[in-house]
Amino acid sequence: MKEKPSSGTKQFLLTLLATTFSIILTFGTSAIIDRRHKAAAKKEMVMMILYDFDKTIEQVQKAESAIHQAKEVELEVARHPEYYDSLRFYIMPAVTVASEEFSETTENIFSSNIETFNTLGNVNFVHEVSSFYSQRRSYQQQVLDELKKEVLESEYAQNIESFLDIGFPTYYYTSYAYLKSIQTTRNRCMQMMKVSEEELKEFSNQRLVNEDHSEDPGSTNEQMLMELFEEEDILKQAKEKLEQNH
Repeated sequence: MKEKPSSGTKQFLLTLLATTFSIILTFGTSAIIDRRHKAAAKKEMVMMILYDFDKTIEQVQKAESAIHQAKEVELEVARHPEYYDSLRFYIMPAVTVASEEFSETTENIFSSNIETFNTLGNVNFVHEVSSFYSQRRSYQQQVLDELKKEVLESEYAQNIESFLDIGFPTYYYTSYAYLKSIQTTRNRCMQMMKVSEEELKEFSNQRLVNEDHSEDPGSTNEQMLMELFEEEDILKQAKEKLEQNH
């Protein structure tokens, strides 16, 4: 006949069981909380990157539109040289956007912290993001920087030959190609991380609440530059007339 466990043994077993259950519950809960924190951090980082993609695309679209206008103005002057004086300053929006630079805050967070790669946990997504930022750097160098350099080093406001030498058609079609490429990369990342347009829009709206949109500095700079060149042109013509009269 088996002996029944003593009351002391029962108490020990109950205490051991309770302790074991407590440990399992504690570590299990911690693991669940940790997974949730990691999932939330991953979602936040993905949304930040995609939001940065969209801000970049907006900026490239703005540049493409301005360069397209400059291209059309240049072609109109080529067809009608007599319009040169009245149209030459309408390329100023392209000059303005060529002087703008992309914000690299999110890119620096993405590329400089090894924990970012661990948080994202998707090698293919990381590759696509790296590709997007690589294309953006190339666009900055090959389109915006080169256009700014060419325009500022030319005498486009002084003579029609210099005006027509600026390669606006090339810059426009290059810009168009880059825009389509980064849009494709952006859409591929959206699908890869299963982010809907509605989710990204909601995230963007939350970010925009904290941004100041009271004034568009690009528009102000463009207007001031046009006024500057027009006023310089008035002074130049006045000086030429004075020299002719002497």
